[in-house]
Amino acid sequence: MNTTRKNPSRRTPQDPVTERAEQVKDSAQHIWLAGLGAFAKAQAEGAKVFEALVSEGQQLQGKTQAAAQARLDALSQATEQVTEQVAGMANEFSDKASGQWNKLESLFENRVATALMNLGIPSAPDIFALQARIQALEEHIARMHALASPAKTRAKTTRAAPSPKTKTPTARARKT
Repeated sequence: MNTTRKNPSRRTPQDPVTERAEQVKDSAQHIWLAGLGAFAKAQAEGAKVFEALVSEGQQLQGKTQAAAQARLDALSQATEQVTEQVAGMANEFSDKASGQWNKLESLFENRVATALMNLGIPSAPDIFALQARIQALEEHIARMHALASPAKTRAKTTRAAPSPKTKTPTARARKT
C-alpha cells in the first residue's frame, strides 16, 4: 500500500466519480492506519490496562458486597422486629383466649353445681365437711370407749371382791 499522497498540482482533472473513489480510498487507508496504531498501542499497554481493570473490578466487587451485606443486615433486623411483634400478638391472643376459656369453664362449673344442688346432691365442700364431722365423731367415740374401759374393769374387779365400803358382818361387829 502506498502511503504517500500525490501532489495535487500534478493531478489531472478527473471525473467526479473517480475523485470521489479516490477520497473514499484515502479515508479507508487512514482508518486502517488508525486501527493498526490502536492495536500496537493496546499491545504495548495491554498489561497495564488489564491490571487497572482487575483493580477496578476488585474495588467494585468489594463495594457491591458491602452494600449487599448492609441490605441483608437491615432485612434481618426488620425480620427480627416483625417476629417479635408477631410473637407478642400471639401471646396476647393466647392470654385473651385463655381468659375467655376460664370464664366459660367457671360458668359451666357454676351451672353444674346449681343443677346438682337442685337435685339434692351434696357438693364437694359439703362432702369434705361431712367427712371432717365423721372423723371428729369417731375420735370422740374412741375417747369415750377409752374412758369407759377402765370403769368397766373396775366394776368387774369389785364384783369379784367386796369393796371396803360394803358392810360385812365382821365390819358391823367391830363398829358396835
